[in-house]
Amino acid sequence: MATHAAMPGRRGARAHARTRHHTPLAWALPLVLGVIYGFYAAFIRRDGGPSTGGQVLLGLVSGVALAALCFALGRIQRSLPRELRAAAYGALTACAIGFLVSLTDTSVLRSTGLGLAVGAGVLVVSNNHHTTGHPSPTPARPPPQ
Repeated sequence: MATHAAMPGRRGARAHARTRHHTPLAWALPLVLGVIYGFYAAFIRRDGGPSTGGQVLLGLVSGVALAALCFALGRIQRSLPRELRAAAYGALTACAIGFLVSLTDTSVLRSTGLGLAVGAGVLVVSNNHHTTGHPSPTPARPPPQ
């Protein structure tokens, strides 16, 4: 017995697929952060002199890189455990601040130390926010009797 060419169960398969839509904030926040970061990086590198193509390129590349990393972290943050999410925010902030400080022609130790200090602060605040701001996914154990 031959099967009909148009199988009824397969026709609407694509219509039921979940498409992921991004809110305007999911695009706007990384974009604004990237633009501000890129302008600030180019401003630091300018050091009071005239703007050059290299400074503009540095600002553009660093802004695009930060915007892409922020967007990627925003996409995967819900799938990460709380502690790893806090560590990811801390690491991203530490790298961003450390890079900006390194543009000021200070020592590597100073840029590393300041980046790590700010990153550790973001890690602590973010971990505190994720721990106390959201309910626990597992129910709390009843008190012992």
